[in-house]
Amino acid sequence: MSVLSASPVARASDSWSVGRRLSGAIRSLILTSIVLAVSGAAAIHSASAEIGVAYLPRQAVWVLLGIVVMAVSALLDYHFVLRLAVWLYAVGVVAVTLILIFGHEAGGARSWVGVAGLGGQPSDFAKLATVLLLTHFLGGVRLEMLELRHVAVSALIVGVPVGLIALQPDLGGAAMFGPILIGIVFVAGVRARLVVGGAAIVLLLGGALFFFGMKDYQRERILSFVSPQHDPLGAGYQIRQSKIAVGSGAVLGKGYMQGTQSQLRFLPARHTDFVFAVVAEESGFLGVAFILGLYGVWMASGLRIALRARDRQGLLLAAGLLSAIAAHVLYNTGMVIGLVPVTGIPLPFLSYGGSFTLFCFAATGLLIGIDRRRYVNRARAR
Repeated sequence: MSVLSASPVARASDSWSVGRRLSGAIRSLILTSIVLAVSGAAAIHSASAEIGVAYLPRQAVWVLLGIVVMAVSALLDYHFVLRLAVWLYAVGVVAVTLILIFGHEAGGARSWVGVAGLGGQPSDFAKLATVLLLTHFLGGVRLEMLELRHVAVSALIVGVPVGLIALQPDLGGAAMFGPILIGIVFVAGVRARLVVGGAAIVLLLGGALFFFGMKDYQRERILSFVSPQHDPLGAGYQIRQSKIAVGSGAVLGKGYMQGTQSQLRFLPARHTDFVFAVVAEESGFLGVAFILGLYGVWMASGLRIALRARDRQGLLLAAGLLSAIAAHVLYNTGMVIGLVPVTGIPLPFLSYGGSFTLFCFAATGLLIGIDRRRYVNRARAR
């Protein structure tokens, strides 16, 4: 019986029985994901304790749900999941479309939906569905058969959710689809000059969007990034407070729940997009090095899984997931220290938020599943 002809339940059972031997990469992914999530929950509690909002219990619920999602994603055969990619993508596009009408507005963008005190962004589901559909599409094209039309279709797959998300307008969330496209098409074997050319077109379109499509508050964020003194008490206030928090942490930090910028509420969005600044202020350089080290281990483990994937689809899926997580880590940490403009990009596993937490754990589970399938395929070949 082939891998693709077996039922999802049978494949999950095989993966459980044969894949009991967890590789070092899998153990590292599980451990780093949980430690990062616990560290994030602690930072969220520190950042929100003074305002009396129960962010910690809510985040704990999302983390527990995320661990369940990770386990289910790891047990399912990713080939089966990829066969559902078109339907999942359609659901994601519909959800992002509906959020334009029924979504809650936060931070100037209508991108949130809330139920029973718990909220999330459908764009995170659309992001995962886009990774799956790109993998499904390009994974079925042999390397020697890749042509410009495949790149164009890939760009269209990404362009639909990006356009809808940009209309919210959540330009930061829309921009995070770019690294996914670049990562997958590059690993798929598309010529580097086509990738570079496509990236240049995106930059040109981004420049045009800056002048013609941005809201006033978004334009102010860009101007404050270019010139920090442009509006120090307005658009530039957040990044100034973030830099103060990061710098004041020094080597050892001020201690848990002892940060002045976070505890005295000078730092906005401290439990969400700027939770990394809370970590830096309270635990200093050592805490920052610890968190970045965990991300490094997570990425290295995922890269190891990608390089030894049993098939092209596994490689491309891993490339897309790694590109998504890496882009969020790089942009968020760069934003906190003032290297890139401020926008609503959360930090994987650490930032408060339900849908993105589930996305991160789902990505981890799919990576684990890619590695576990090596053992299942090997056992069936005997």
